Amino acid sequence: MGLADLGKIDDVIHGRMRLGIMVYLADVDAAEFTELKTVLEATQGNLSVHLKKLEEAGYVAIDKSFRDNKPLTRVSITNEGRRAFAGYLEAISRLIGSKD
Repeated sequence: MGLADLGKIDDVIHGRMRLGIMVYLADVDAAEFTELKTVLEATQGNLSVHLKKLEEAGYVAIDKSFRDNKPLTRVSITNEGRRAFAGYLEAISRLIGSKD
């Protein structure tokens, strides 16, 4: 892969916040919204926008429920998201390793 192949980088994942979400979710079964907000140092609105974009792409699943009468949002990476993330990491690795 060379510079001409930059188009193979998944733009849905490539943004800093979305990449951080995918990296975090790749290592856990699911994460609570507040947990993601804390570890990514994101605002509620900013995180919501990025999660929606990942959800629309089919990369994450969002489950909303209640715990002790309070809203609880849990996010998990989907199988499609795992495949896309693996492909993204491979593309970045090949781009960095190219000798063009």
